Amino acid sequence: MSCSTISKQKFLWVTETAVGVGAARTASTASTVSAMSAAVSAGATAMFLMATPTHAHNNQVKISVEGGQRCIVSNGLPNHRTGSFPNRGNPNRISKQNVHLCVTTSPSKGRRPQWVGGSIGVGINGIQFRPTTADYYDARSRRGFSRNARSGWNLDGLGARNQLGMDSNNAHVDNRGLYHYHGVANALVRSGKGSLIGWAADGFEIHYLGSKRRSGYALKRGTRGSAPGGKYDGTYVQDWKYVGGSKNLDECNGGRLNGNFVYFATETFPFLPHCLWGNVSRDFERPGRRNRKFSGVIRKSDRQQPRLGRTAFIRRGPPEEARVACQGKSSGMRCSFTNRHRNHQITGSCRTVRGGISVCVPVRGALVRP
Repeated sequence: MSCSTISKQKFLWVTETAVGVGAARTASTASTVSAMSAAVSAGATAMFLMATPTHAHNNQVKISVEGGQRCIVSNGLPNHRTGSFPNRGNPNRISKQNVHLCVTTSPSKGRRPQWVGGSIGVGINGIQFRPTTADYYDARSRRGFSRNARSGWNLDGLGARNQLGMDSNNAHVDNRGLYHYHGVANALVRSGKGSLIGWAADGFEIHYLGSKRRSGYALKRGTRGSAPGGKYDGTYVQDWKYVGGSKNLDECNGGRLNGNFVYFATETFPFLPHCLWGNVSRDFERPGRRNRKFSGVIRKSDRQQPRLGRTAFIRRGPPEEARVACQGKSSGMRCSFTNRHRNHQITGSCRTVRGGISVCVPVRGALVRP
């Protein structure tokens, strides 16, 4: 096992090596030099994240590897200055959290990606990556957006950064007080050595290489077919389409680095992965919903095969997973997505609905399969 310990001003991270993991080693501010020497002599690598004495928050994080799991324990406070919260676009105040997230150290890439809402990973400083939002265009709302998804126009965190009160590190705060990143955090990149900035919820590494890696998404041409109207300018997730390309990243911002599959943070949409190729750790479920979201465990109630009502699907509006499943696909093409509430796979075909949005619509009478 290898561990890292953060004090108020310094962060020593001792990683495992490719040839094996030795006994646990920890370090504190007073013994960083001797700990680093011990780590290097043992064959490990070390990286320091330095925070100035005047940083705004008391960052604390511990990273350990044991039993095939990499665990990140954090107080949810960053190791760098942040913007002012609350602010005009964000009414929430940063507060200390109890973060404990574990991911596999041996991730496996599946045949199909799965859409992930909420946190998709965690940074080396213990701050979570949460690129998506739960906000949609809503003409009836005073702010112009709300949690009502009926319009189908989902605000992108950075495309609508001013409305959502992002700071200079592309982060803001949710209603629990959790400070989190929606894109590349310049302070996080500067604080580390190398390109590694964190790990995805399926265990694969997340790297940042600037312009050396390009997203496969492009803005749609023309204007939106329904309210809010206007040109496709990146304010909404639906303003983008995946076009691919041999030199671009895949639809989950995945690609190769030194022969290994990893995810990348990019300067353009989607900024961070919105979907993942491996098995998502259950630790990334929302509190109080364990075994319901992204769980590999099928409960007795999940073994039933309920029919998915098309009327209910249309009345409530398609879920975000259904939209992602048809990104870059033509109308009529087969599609599938995972129901994130019950961990069921749903099959159907791509159809264009009101507003010109392409979504995966379940075939009539289709069974929801666990």
